[in-house]
Amino acid sequence: MTMKNMFIRCGALLSAALFWAMSCVAQPASSDTYLASLREPMNARWPLNRTVNIVFHGHSVPAGYARTPVVATLDAYPYQTLVTIKKYYPNAVVNTITTAIGGEDAEQGSARFASEVLTHRPDVVFIDYALNDRKLGLERAEKGWRKMIEEALQAGVKVVLCTPTPDLSARMTSPDDPLTQHAEMIRRLAAEYHVGLADIYAEFVAMIGRGARIADYMSQSNHPNAAGHQVAVSVIAKWILTPEQYADYSAPAGSNLNSTASD
Repeated sequence: MTMKNMFIRCGALLSAALFWAMSCVAQPASSDTYLASLREPMNARWPLNRTVNIVFHGHSVPAGYARTPVVATLDAYPYQTLVTIKKYYPNAVVNTITTAIGGEDAEQGSARFASEVLTHRPDVVFIDYALNDRKLGLERAEKGWRKMIEEALQAGVKVVLCTPTPDLSARMTSPDDPLTQHAEMIRRLAAEYHVGLADIYAEFVAMIGRGARIADYMSQSNHPNAAGHQVAVSVIAKWILTPEQYADYSAPAGSNLNSTASD
């Protein structure tokens, strides 16, 4: 083998190795293991347990707005996530803390992330801003998301990024729709930072493919009703429950999360 051919072969092998490494890294964290450190204290019994803080940061949907100005806190996915947790972790001391503000976008949410989110000493933060980020555009929204992700990771806090719940004005199955594009940006960031991804948008798109009528899951055009929030809970639950618990979990009617929700 000539020296030239050896360099060519080594270059090809190096390129393949780099491609393999990048493909392994560039994906969201695994829902099976990412929050394993959260499950341990929730499963522990007194006096070995401790308080677990789960923060939901975002806009009007996690804040619980239904048909504005009504705020249906007990139907909203942060509270219903707590209900699900307590079903499977009866000995847990858990706070689900909502720092969401109606009408807010990722740029605004990132400005108060350190002072109003990390001060709760969360074990994990779920972030949901895409519905309102459309007015910012992808570039400005991405800067806000990156700032929040990086501040959380620097503080040693786990992060799960949430793709949006529906908007009846969106063409959710179209790759050209702004809401679809923001959902794709969130997926890309989850892969880049190797953090959690609760792909709520993908589940609703899958439901559309199975013939679901999205209006049946909405209080108004951009706010889910109780059934819509349960779909979101079902996607989020995959991150909090063990795989065995999730297999036992009853997904809402019209959903097929055991086969469609992605890690």
